[in-house]
Amino acid sequence: MSSPVEIPFKSVILLERGTATPVYLQIARQMINAIQRGVLNKGVKLPGTRSLAEMLDVHRKTVVAAYNELDAQGWIEMLPNKGTFVTDKSPVLKAGSLPFNAENLVSYPQETGFSFERSMLLDRPVSVSGTGLEFTDGLPDVRLAPMDKLAKAYSSVLKRSNNRKYLNYAHVEGNTYFRDKLAIYLNNTRGLHISRENIITTRGIQMGIYLASMLLIRKGDHVVVGNLSYYTANMIFQQAGANIISVPVDDQGISVDAVRELCLTKSIRMLYITPHHHYPTTVTLSAGRRVELLNLSVQYGFIILEDDHDYDFHYNSSPVLPLASADSAGMVVYVGSFCKALAPGLRSGYIVAPRNLISELGKFRRIIDRQSDLMMEQALAELLDEGEIQRHIKKAQKIYHQRRDLLSTLLTQHLSEYLNFTSPPGGLAIWTEWQKDINLMRLSKACLKKDLLLPQTLLFQTGQLSAVRLGFGNLNEHELNEAVSIMKEVLENKP
Repeated sequence: MSSPVEIPFKSVILLERGTATPVYLQIARQMINAIQRGVLNKGVKLPGTRSLAEMLDVHRKTVVAAYNELDAQGWIEMLPNKGTFVTDKSPVLKAGSLPFNAENLVSYPQETGFSFERSMLLDRPVSVSGTGLEFTDGLPDVRLAPMDKLAKAYSSVLKRSNNRKYLNYAHVEGNTYFRDKLAIYLNNTRGLHISRENIITTRGIQMGIYLASMLLIRKGDHVVVGNLSYYTANMIFQQAGANIISVPVDDQGISVDAVRELCLTKSIRMLYITPHHHYPTTVTLSAGRRVELLNLSVQYGFIILEDDHDYDFHYNSSPVLPLASADSAGMVVYVGSFCKALAPGLRSGYIVAPRNLISELGKFRRIIDRQSDLMMEQALAELLDEGEIQRHIKKAQKIYHQRRDLLSTLLTQHLSEYLNFTSPPGGLAIWTEWQKDINLMRLSKACLKKDLLLPQTLLFQTGQLSAVRLGFGNLNEHELNEAVSIMKEVLENKP
C-alpha cells in the first residue's frame, strides 16, 4: 500500500447542496468516478474521515457513510490501525490515467469515442420554442381536447380490477375491445368493411408509415409521391432504401396519367398519397382518379399507402370516401390516427390492411414497441362506444370551420396583394402561394422578432414556387387576427 498522496479532493469531489441525491452518495459516486478514471490509483491511501470532512466542509458522519458505501461496493478497504485504501481489485480504465481535470469527473462526454454513420436524410429544421404565436402545418388546438372525458374514462379503467390484465405484456395487435370499436367507427365514418383482424394500433401515423415501409420496401424499390409531398414520409421511404419518384399534383390531386406513364417503364413498388387533403397543398383527390388509381394498382401490382391524416375535418360537404373503402383486391394499406381529432400528444394511430399483412406488421411492431398502451386504448374504446369522441369531433369541426373562414377573410382583407389561395374544403391548414419576389425566410425571421413563429418546414420556395402552408387549427379568433396583423406589418416594412 502506498503512502497518502496529495490529491485536491475539494476539486475532485464537487458537491451540490439541496439536490435529491444525499451528500454521502455524491461523495461516494464521485470517488468511484475518480478511481475508474485513474485519478485515484490502486493502493492509494485516502484521508481519514475527519480530514476529508474538513476538506469538504461536511459532517464527519457524512464521510463515514460515504466510506461505508465505497467499502460495501468493493472500491476501498478499511484496515484497522492502518487506514483506508483504494483496493487493488478496483477496476480502472485500461487506457491509463487521464490528466486530472475536475470536469472529467462530473461531465458527460460531448461526443462518442467511436464512429457511426450519420443520416442527412433525417435532418429537420429545429422549431423555436417559447414564442407567443405559431403557425403550424395543420395541428389541432389542444385546448379543445376533451380531457375531462378522457381523464374520467382512463381513471375508471385503472380502478377496475378486471383491467389489470392490461398491465401485463400482451401478444396482440392492440387492445381487442378498442379494435372492435375502432372497426365499427371506421366502417361508419369511412365506408370500410373491416373487423378487428384488419387493424393494428400504432403510436400515430408516422409510426404506421414507418412500419409499413420497413416491411414492404426494399433497397432500390421505386416509391411514387406527389410533387410536393409529406417530408417525413419521404424521409422514411429514403431511410428504407427507396428511390423516390415525384409526379405532378393539380387541383384534382395526384396525376393519374403520370403514374400510368411511370408504370409503363418502371416497376413501381408503392404509391404514397394523402387523398382527402393532399399534403401540403390541401387539394382533394377526385373520386374518378381514386378509381383509376385502384385499377392501376391491380394492373401493375403496386401498393397504395393511403395516409388519411385529417379525414375527420371537412366543412363544405361529406368527404370523399377513402380508396380503402373500394379496395377489393387487397392493394391498399390505410393509415390513420386520433392525434388530430383529439390531441397530438395522445399517440393513438392505426393501420388497416388485409389480415395476413396485419399479422406480419405485428411482428415488426413488437421489435420496437412490445405492445400499445392497452389501458389508454380501453379508455378510448369506451369513449367511442359512448359516442363521446364522435361528439367531440363534431363540436371541434364547427370551431375549425369558423377558424378557416376567419383566416380566409383575414388573408383576403389584409394580404391579398402578396398572396393567392383557395379556401380548402377541409383539414386544418390553408395553402397560400406568394409573390416570388418575397423572401420567405426573411419573412419568417422578421415575424419571429415579433413573437410569431413561421417554421421553416411550412415554407416552400424554389425557382418555380413560393408558397406557405398556414395551419389555423391551433389559433383562436384573437390569435389569428394578431398573427395576420404581424405578417402584414412585416410585409409592409419589406423584409
